Amino acid sequence: MLVLLPPSETKSDGGTDVPLDLAALSMPQLTAVRERLVDAVTKLATDPDAARTVLGLGKGADSEIARNAALRTSPTRPALERYTGVLYDALNARSFSKPQRAKAYARLGIGSALFGAVRASDPIPAYRLSGGSKLPGLPTLSAVWRDSLADALLAEANGDLVVDLRSGTYQQLGRVPGAVTANVLTEHPDGSRTVVSHFNKHHKGLLARALVLTRAEPTDVRGLARVASKAGLRAEIASPTELLIIT
Repeated sequence: MLVLLPPSETKSDGGTDVPLDLAALSMPQLTAVRERLVDAVTKLATDPDAARTVLGLGKGADSEIARNAALRTSPTRPALERYTGVLYDALNARSFSKPQRAKAYARLGIGSALFGAVRASDPIPAYRLSGGSKLPGLPTLSAVWRDSLADALLAEANGDLVVDLRSGTYQQLGRVPGAVTANVLTEHPDGSRTVVSHFNKHHKGLLARALVLTRAEPTDVRGLARVASKAGLRAEIASPTELLIIT
């Protein structure tokens, strides 16, 4: 099972690992595109005004530009520890035992505008680049990744079930045919249901945690629903490729 998480805008600082080595990341078939994007992002960081515009940053966010300027020299840490925010708080990887962390490394991948996707164990630096950004001199990121990312993810899954918890923006960078997606809905007293935003991330984090900790190896949406239900989530099957989490 390969569980694909979305990245987050917020990221932890620092790290104890050596600087970025693109050739050492999972899915090495993406290295050429990663090199191209890292070059573009570091070049953009030399023009703070342009970087603020492209990255959608205010004047108080120059530390984000500094992160990008130091992409090739700053320390790295596992992607599972780099990304922060609501989903990653609910995943709570800090609570994993060593065997559970090993399982997380084996099961989790994380989408990325800069790297396409990485494994949870891949050492990466802090950076700022969103899936909807457009770097100078390059097409949209969905166009940059379209020809390589989907194939790389399929190869990484190696025939196993793919659970795609990425947001729509990151799914567009490389869609995985046959992947099961999860949508979080709030059920109101009148029985109507609406899509949620903040709690969407929280419940996807809880689902990802359940998929890491389970001893089961789900092969379809029914297996995913069983794992979610055992973890205390209210799960419904919408279709062979869509799981609903009801709050």
